[in-house]
Amino acid sequence: MENYQPNPDLLAGRVVLVTGAAEGIGRAVAVACARHSAALILSDREQHDLNLLYDELEAGGAPEPAILALDPERVDEKDLQRAVGLINEEFGRLDGLVHCVAFAPFLSRIDDYDASEWERVLRINLTAPFLLTQACLPLLRAANDASVIFPLDRIGRRGAAYWGAYCAAKFGIEGLMQTLAEETQDNSNIRVNGIDPGVVRTGLRTRLYPGENPARLPGAEMVTGSYLYLLGPDAMGVTGQRLSL
Repeated sequence: MENYQPNPDLLAGRVVLVTGAAEGIGRAVAVACARHSAALILSDREQHDLNLLYDELEAGGAPEPAILALDPERVDEKDLQRAVGLINEEFGRLDGLVHCVAFAPFLSRIDDYDASEWERVLRINLTAPFLLTQACLPLLRAANDASVIFPLDRIGRRGAAYWGAYCAAKFGIEGLMQTLAEETQDNSNIRVNGIDPGVVRTGLRTRLYPGENPARLPGAEMVTGSYLYLLGPDAMGVTGQRLSL
């Protein structure tokens, strides 16, 4: 899918919510969606983190994006109901939900893992995407062809030393993707898939591997083709799939 050539108007008329949109893969996906005519909802921890991207998209002639500040560590049911209400008032539906938030504060042995940090990593990487997806299901069902994309990782299939809670969360998010795909495939117009983007140049990668030369890694924009494919009509009928790049 890295060589996928999407139609310039692939996402015209589609409303797409991208989480983690301030940096890394989330930012690259948001830019690609805007370039292909999506009506965007940008989400991240703080609104000011999204202002530069908002200005860039608007200056480039993209449809004016909406901004939805949601802190995955602290978001609760009331926050999500308010967010869903705002999306419903503005758009009436949601055609795409792309989860791009990823958080791993450090690499550590299980022996040394602090319990509060364990809970924090699981909350951001697994529980928050579950809660947001659950809250958005009525909006997704209101669309004619909706797509949900979860962020997968190779260590969500085979554990790796020192990855601790992040590894456990990635096993969980893959299970969540498969479960939701099974539950929606025969009774809704919702497609549910996941993407493992492989190793790309992101802030998370740089923090965890400070001795690595980031210039030698592919940029996040190199993997956006797969996201566009799963969001658009070319992937109609594709659900429960894991794309590994």
